[in-house]
Amino acid sequence: ALRKGSDLEKAFATAALVYNNYADPESKLSKSETKSLLQSQFWHFIQGQENKPKYQEIISSLDEESENKINFEDFMIMLVSLTLMSDLLQEIKNVKITK
Repeated sequence: ALRKGSDLEKAFATAALVYNNYADPESKLSKSETKSLLQSQFWHFIQGQENKPKYQEIISSLDEESENKINFEDFMIMLVSLTLMSDLLQEIKNVKITK
């Protein structure tokens, strides 16, 4: 859909497509599905974060028994939060791409 889009547009479109592939017909994810998605599709960013309090808070909230499901907006907030605390982010900041 975004063949001619910018890299940033393509990145967000990809995040939306991955979310939608996991989501139920109401476009929501259970907490366990969210955790599974993060562990399978975002593991480079969450790898090594297990001892960080904010990471533990996010993941433990997904382990709670609750019928509350996660919508796309909450998922994206979680994704950004995990990205900001990731050690991988510092490595990314050090890479400069010239076009």
